[in-house]
Amino acid sequence: MSDTRNDSSDIDSSVRAELTRLRESIDNIDAAVVHMLAERFKCTQQVGVLKAEHQLPPADPAREARQIARLRELAESAKLDPAFAEKLLNFIIAEVIRHHETIADGAR
Repeated sequence: MSDTRNDSSDIDSSVRAELTRLRESIDNIDAAVVHMLAERFKCTQQVGVLKAEHQLPPADPAREARQIARLRELAESAKLDPAFAEKLLNFIIAEVIRHHETIADGAR
């Protein structure tokens, strides 16, 4: 019986080690996603300033539609649910538009 417990302990520790390794990878990816979003928002802030300076509307529905279609295609090729990718981009776009509106309000 002690052989079975030793095998179980070995499995438990190897599973725990693999779980730890995978979670560390997830943590690194999450950090990269946050940094990439921060870079994206730096660019969109510059777009917002440019739009405000030239009295352009904060939203660009045609551009947004192209981006959503593009992201859905990228998601499909990456084996990611395109509907999830679209929801994520819509969430980001809503935040960008909110930023652009704030910038435009400050420029008036």
